[in-house]
Amino acid sequence: MTLLSERPAVRFLAPRDTFAPAPAERRGLRRDQVRLLVADEDRGLTHTSFAHLAEHLAPGDVVVVNDSATVPAQLDAVSTRHGPVVVHLATGLDDGSWVVEVRRAPDADRAVLDAEDGDLLSVAAGTTYLRLTEPYPEPGSSPTRTGNRLWRAVIADGDRVLRGVARRYGRPISYGYLADRYPLADYQTVFSHRPGSAEMPSAGRPFTADLVTRLVSRGVTITPVTLHTGVSSQEAGESPQPEWFEVPGSSAAVVNAARAGGGRVVAVGTTVTRALESAVVAAADGSARLVARSGWTTRVVTPLEPPRVVDGLVTGWHDPEASHLLLVEAVAGAELAQQAYEAAVAEGYLWHEFGDSCLLLPRAEGVRPGRRDQGES
Repeated sequence: MTLLSERPAVRFLAPRDTFAPAPAERRGLRRDQVRLLVADEDRGLTHTSFAHLAEHLAPGDVVVVNDSATVPAQLDAVSTRHGPVVVHLATGLDDGSWVVEVRRAPDADRAVLDAEDGDLLSVAAGTTYLRLTEPYPEPGSSPTRTGNRLWRAVIADGDRVLRGVARRYGRPISYGYLADRYPLADYQTVFSHRPGSAEMPSAGRPFTADLVTRLVSRGVTITPVTLHTGVSSQEAGESPQPEWFEVPGSSAAVVNAARAGGGRVVAVGTTVTRALESAVVAAADGSARLVARSGWTTRVVTPLEPPRVVDGLVTGWHDPEASHLLLVEAVAGAELAQQAYEAAVAEGYLWHEFGDSCLLLPRAEGVRPGRRDQGES
């Protein structure tokens, strides 16, 4: 895991206690009743609820969602050197080995950074064993350079056995700030149907079937891509790990048609942004167009490597110095992102995977042919 040379321009005090301790439904809310801060460069800031998302989009816009489903990727284990630990299964690799993260037991509150080659992990009371073989993707990947957070591991009984163990004994990845452990269903979105994400593509969680219907009725198209997320507990300045993605030809066609007609492309989450921008090619006239593509992506969207097809972003709230914040800045611009984060901190918006949301709509550079005015809803 390499370090990013860029650092976020957005500066804010990290909220210490304004995080969502439980899913919205466990707090007496519908999924789409979480708060939504709309940061529109033309219209300023609006505080509303996610249920009103459709009112801030226009006919001809396309909302791109991630259809990846969350898998149970957190397992209890015992390390030969550290005793009880928690293992996060980040992603399975093509050779049958796995990328894993070892964290402190019992609530995975901190990464174990002094693991070593050859460490043996007894998983699920000895149901299977993992052996750490080398740091992933290279030694010294921790931003503090005092250890390694991610490791490549081989499985004593093979990949198929580990997947079976995870299905039977695993649970969704969670961290110490949550009030309880919640079932896998709480970590799925309304779009989830392709299992593979170690952690929930959480930007899509507030969508409901009713909200989807209202968006479509308004003339907003919804189209899917797939990106199977790895673990999201990156340290400050740490680049996202390679992740598997697919942009189908049908979705590429929808996005290209929307852009040609003047509609905006609004990505639901950093995962969707990464997938889309991994499938961009230059057209004959030098403009960008989307193509069908799948495989492992190492694309990192930053202000120095900005998006070419994404015009807006639905997202949760990210911690200071997180690499995801660079993607937010790349889409929204540093000034609009700064305004949004200052307002979110001041108004007590909730952070993390079950928290509140933001819709970032920067001013378009120029006006594409046929671009529609939003109008009032």
